[in-house]
This record gives sequence, C-alpha cells and structure tokens, in this order.
Amino acid sequence: MADLTQMKCEACQAGAPEVTGHEATKFQKQIPEWVVLERDGIKRLERVYKFKDFVTALAFTNKVGVLAESEGHHPAILTEWGSVGVAWWTHAIKGLHRNDYIMAAKTDEIFKEFAQ
Repeated sequence: MADLTQMKCEACQAGAPEVTGHEATKFQKQIPEWVVLERDGIKRLERVYKFKDFVTALAFTNKVGVLAESEGHHPAILTEWGSVGVAWWTHAIKGLHRNDYIMAAKTDEIFKEFAQ
C-alpha cells in the first residue's frame, strides 16, 4: 500500500469517484486518529489536535493552510486555545475522495513537528 504522505492530490471534478469501502479501510490504517463523520449528509474525515497554547495552535493552523494551498485542497479548520479541529472532504463530490486521506496523513505529519 502506498504511503499517503508521499502522494499528491489530483484535481477533482464533480462526478469523480468517492473512495470505496475497501479503499477507505486501507487508508484508515495510515490515519488511525481520524474519524469519519457525516455532517449535513456529507462524509468527512475529522480530527482534533491538542496544543499547549493558542500561539502553537495558530502556528499549526498556518502550516496546514500552506499545505492546503500548495495541494489545491482546502479543509475546514477551527482554531481555539489549545486545540485545532480539522475536517477534510471533497466539496465537488460531497464526500470522501483519496485526496482527503492524503491530506489527513500530511496534516498528521505537520502535527509531528509540533509534538516534539
């Protein structure tokens, strides 16, 4: 199985295929802290990261923003004192695409920089 952190997002248009159940199971093994939640009828990958203060949470948020811009795929982010909630889904297909799993894995990599 390919390492999600080494993959790049692909341009995604309406009608692109959502991940299959089999793919989701394989990908989930690389991002075990993430959960799939359905909000407004749309499946999303979500995770909350914990930090020691707001400044660190904001620095993490900004790095995730830079990643999102470089990959052309953008999450919902809620930055609060001591925590950042991140949600990935593909707006064009109103569901989960391989891109969302790639970005979740890359977000975890960014978090490792802050956990040291």
